[in-house]
Amino acid sequence: PPPGPAVSAFSKKPRSVEVAAGSPAVFEVETERVGVKVRWQRGGSDIGASSKYGLATEGTRHTLTVREVGPADQGSYAVIAGSSKVKFDLKVTEAEKAEPVLAPAPAPAPAEATGTPGETLAPAAELGESAPSPEGSSSAARNGPTPGAPDDPIGLFVMRPQDGEVTVGGSITFSARVAGASLLKPPVVKWFKGKWVDLSSKVGQHLQLHDSYDRASKVYLFELHITDAQPAFTGGYRCEVSTKDKFDCSNFNLTVHGEGALVTILGSASLGVPLHSDSHEDAGILDFSSLLKKRDSKLEAPAEEDVWEILRQAPPSEYERIAFQYGVTDLRGMLKRLKGMRRDEKKSTAFQKKLEPAYQVSKGHKIRLTVELADPDAEVKWLKNGQEIQMSGRYIFESIGAKRTLTISQCSLADDAAYQCVVGGEKCSTELFVKEPPVLITRPLEDQLVMVGQRVEFECEVSEEGAQVKWLKDGVELTREETFKYRFKKDGRRHRLIINEATLEDTGHYALRTSGGQALAELIVQEKKLEVYQSIADLTVGAKDQAVFKCEVSDENVRGVWLKNGKELVPDSRIKVSHIGRVHKLTIDDVTPADEADYSFVPEGFACNLSAKLHFMEVKIDFVPRQEPPKIHLDCPGRIPDTIVVVAGNKLRLDVPISGDPAPTVIWQKAITQGNKSPARPAPDAPEDAGDSDEWVFDKKLLCETEGRVRVETTKDRSIFTVEGAEKEDEGVYTVTVKNPVGEDRVNLTVKVIDVPDAPAAPKVSNVGEDSCTVQWEPPAYDGGQPVLGYILERKKKKSYRWMRLNFDLIQELSHEARRMIEGVVYEMRVYAVNAIGMSRPSPASQPFMPIGPPSEPTHLAVEDVSDTTVSLKWRPPERVGAGGLDGYSVEYCPEGGSEWVAALRGLTEHTSILVKALPTGARLLFRVRAHNMAGPGAPVTTTEPVTVQEILQRPRLQLPRHLRQTIQKKVREPVNLLIPFQGKPRPQVTWTKEGQPLAGEEVSVRNSPTDTILFIRAARRAHSGTYQVTVRIENMEDKATLVLQVVDKPSPPQDLRVTEAWGLNVALEWKPPQDDGNTELWGYTVQKADKKTMEWFTVLEHYRRTHCVVPELIIGNGYYFRVFSQNMVGSSDTAATTKEPVFIPRPGITYEPPNYKALDFSEAPSFTQPLVNRSVIAGYTTMLCCAVRGSPKPKISWFKNGLDLGQDARFRMFSKQGVLTLEIRKPCPFDGGIYVCRATNLQGEAQCECRLEVRVPQ
Repeated sequence: PPPGPAVSAFSKKPRSVEVAAGSPAVFEVETERVGVKVRWQRGGSDIGASSKYGLATEGTRHTLTVREVGPADQGSYAVIAGSSKVKFDLKVTEAEKAEPVLAPAPAPAPAEATGTPGETLAPAAELGESAPSPEGSSSAARNGPTPGAPDDPIGLFVMRPQDGEVTVGGSITFSARVAGASLLKPPVVKWFKGKWVDLSSKVGQHLQLHDSYDRASKVYLFELHITDAQPAFTGGYRCEVSTKDKFDCSNFNLTVHGEGALVTILGSASLGVPLHSDSHEDAGILDFSSLLKKRDSKLEAPAEEDVWEILRQAPPSEYERIAFQYGVTDLRGMLKRLKGMRRDEKKSTAFQKKLEPAYQVSKGHKIRLTVELADPDAEVKWLKNGQEIQMSGRYIFESIGAKRTLTISQCSLADDAAYQCVVGGEKCSTELFVKEPPVLITRPLEDQLVMVGQRVEFECEVSEEGAQVKWLKDGVELTREETFKYRFKKDGRRHRLIINEATLEDTGHYALRTSGGQALAELIVQEKKLEVYQSIADLTVGAKDQAVFKCEVSDENVRGVWLKNGKELVPDSRIKVSHIGRVHKLTIDDVTPADEADYSFVPEGFACNLSAKLHFMEVKIDFVPRQEPPKIHLDCPGRIPDTIVVVAGNKLRLDVPISGDPAPTVIWQKAITQGNKSPARPAPDAPEDAGDSDEWVFDKKLLCETEGRVRVETTKDRSIFTVEGAEKEDEGVYTVTVKNPVGEDRVNLTVKVIDVPDAPAAPKVSNVGEDSCTVQWEPPAYDGGQPVLGYILERKKKKSYRWMRLNFDLIQELSHEARRMIEGVVYEMRVYAVNAIGMSRPSPASQPFMPIGPPSEPTHLAVEDVSDTTVSLKWRPPERVGAGGLDGYSVEYCPEGGSEWVAALRGLTEHTSILVKALPTGARLLFRVRAHNMAGPGAPVTTTEPVTVQEILQRPRLQLPRHLRQTIQKKVREPVNLLIPFQGKPRPQVTWTKEGQPLAGEEVSVRNSPTDTILFIRAARRAHSGTYQVTVRIENMEDKATLVLQVVDKPSPPQDLRVTEAWGLNVALEWKPPQDDGNTELWGYTVQKADKKTMEWFTVLEHYRRTHCVVPELIIGNGYYFRVFSQNMVGSSDTAATTKEPVFIPRPGITYEPPNYKALDFSEAPSFTQPLVNRSVIAGYTTMLCCAVRGSPKPKISWFKNGLDLGQDARFRMFSKQGVLTLEIRKPCPFDGGIYVCRATNLQGEAQCECRLEVRVPQ
């Protein structure tokens, strides 16, 4: 039998041809009927008759002739008729290949059928109007957008993948471009072959998927790359792209040319199979074509044998063998056609309702498979992949009437299979597809800031263990490279991306993508730069003392070299170099004058140098007599020593050489001062050149402790003042006084403690944009004694604990514009102050803020209505709202040619329409609308043309609803509400009349609006019935409509009810119609009767339309009353017409004469209709022996055992009922066994029957 009809307007379709250059090419099609309009296209553009193209139509045949074909004519063509479209190709060869050869048509995938399952799918090249048809698609191997093709105005695609052709063994790439300017996150793209096959699971040797992101154009590029193409790759493909709130897809076809593809098409043609691939319907069906050998044409199916009839009779397991035997190479096409043939089979006798072709269920959910049987008592079997299913906790069988249900609980991927329901010899099948739930992100990635060479680890947590995820960098998937730069780890639901040694090229946005979303984080890799937390300081030491230079850097792994006057310093027993953590020390014991020099520390690998100077303090001791006044020996010209600077936290040691005989007493004092932080006052004997200082000395504190943090140690020739871990409170002017009986000496030493700055106050964030903001802060209250060199800014996500540094070079200003933030994420900022000593503690975090961009402009702004002083506008919400939501819209207008915009309303409106009032008549105005959110106003949308504020004259017209064009019926006391819309500008004048007179009375009210009028009656009365007319008028133009209102009520009772005649058991009644029919047609009458004794009324006739009737079947001797109700659409009348006197039914005097009947003889000899039956019973259990007998007169029954009459034995009871005879033997024993006889006797004769009873003893 032929396959089912295809959904097509063509009975004959054009074929692709190959012609020589300079020859004409002719394409022919035939339509199903005459008069169909046919259009020819090339590259999506219509072809008209010209010197190049010839168009001809003859009946149902249509011809396209391409004259003098050249290379420029090569390409794809199409023919369109109605909703059907067929594509074909023209290939041009060199002149020597002049012989035209019919090439196989490209095999695009079929469009998805939208009809019933019984319809056969049309080829994919033949698309309906609603099917996506990429017109003008290129058939080049390297596909690209068609020149001049417009961008997609609605979907997400900037460029859709186009159809492509490739030869066997070749390569081809399909590209799709997606606009990313309005997307917060990268879109999710999936590639499919046919309906179901997800190509992401097929990635391997022949297929690769790539994606990338262009920051300049903000466009995502997704590529499907196919290598070593095979004939089986021919078919339809689909690319789906989805974002948070949008979805788009695009279909395209791949044609593989070569020997293999040609064999497949020839095999299909020999069997009459349509020349197209069934990838859309049977993409999930196993492709057996690679298992079949190529056979010669002589091995094709013999003409005298009907291969289809053989296939219809064969089970599915034999399809492959039959195809191999008869040389069918296109097994997919064979299965497709056979599927269409089997749809025409007769209706099932076992099933009233079969299973659906396919079911889909989410993983972990429940699914029910239900069928309805023709026989409710039939038994069914359920099979899974051919194996019978046994009932268990997950598989439940239900039977309710003719319905049979298989319930599968907690579906898993193992339940994705083919299921069958078998009833007797018939069965129905279905496919169950188990869909895995999307994998969600439960803990997102965090931004990171690292230095070059450091280890980076991104960690993310998803909702399911063992989920498949992808790591991407800037939209490109990451893979394990040969150098193992990236390492991927899975630990349950946690996924980690590890970069062992980061480089500058690793900077970018990293994403972890799952089936249910993605997490995004930013990695910033900065050049490795060393920070100096503590630099070395100048030292002044005396002979034989110890000099210690110490510095602290940011990296504890950094090594360095100590230099003396530019030359490397070699350690020895007196000079020691140490490196502990981040601290580097140079220690010089027993300092000599030769050690006085410039010392430097140079870190390896960094272009920096830390320098300090060692001053040797020479002690000059002159010969003095034995009585020598005390003297302090300091090398300080003018007795004003330099300020001693110490870094907070370091040890301060002041060695003061002294002399005197006898040994002097040393007194250390610290001046307690108040005033500005300025250098201390000079010594008392110094010149009074510091009198302008703002510092006053109030008191002096005596320092005499020999132990503790601040201590004084005095020997014969020196006094040592030590401060362990210098603090800011140790800063000031210290006075050293030496005394002996001969005299005294005094020196003031100024100590300055420098430290890192105090932490600045919390920064303030302003000018928050879509991905940026401005951060401002104030200088720290205390700069640590050193000028602030700059600031360091950090940020973090509010729910994160990781701070990320925003700048490497110090910020000199007190503000900074932070960028590269993600919209909709809450951030916090903090700032550090840096001076020469180091970096301060971080400031308190700023107030949390969220980068939010303003919305885009509203869309589809249009003028809805215009009057002399008002303009009505409407629009649609913006396409991109952003994370800030939408607060409302502002509307402004401006005169044509002007530049000053005037607000049309105060504040914002949440509606997408507005009526702008109080406008000057005749003015030409432009209107614009902006969308606002917390980030501010978005871009405006403006009307394309000025709007003239002037009423547009429109003829009045009533739009009478259909239900008001017929008589309007209302019941009494019901409300009447008649709404009639109308049109007209300016606003028409509305007038209502009844029967030509104006409406009067307060009960009828009219309510008018600019677009409709309402006639309202709160409670209708009969007087309101009549003809109403409504008129709308504008100047001398008017329109009228007429309405008929009918108010109905219950009818009055019938009149003049009387009894016209009574005879036998019958009474004839007659009456007149009611005086008032309720203003509507009578539906009939209800006649009732009542017995005089009980006066209970019973209905005799209902909905009776005549005015006379006969009441039959009355009882003799009783008296009856009769009443009649009238009835219409409202109901029965409230009262009834009743007879005044009862009507008696007399008892007639009739003598009964019984009939004479001829006596009949019914006598009959006894006979057993059911004889006794031999029985074997168990001893101790009561037993019954039964038989049936008939006979007339009733026979006498006797029971015998082994010839003995049982009538007098109490252990036996005899019963006889309706001819059924029963002998009851109570608890028989083995002695009760034997032959029992039942004998029936009457006057006509006797009959008997017998049986054997065996009584067994239980073992």
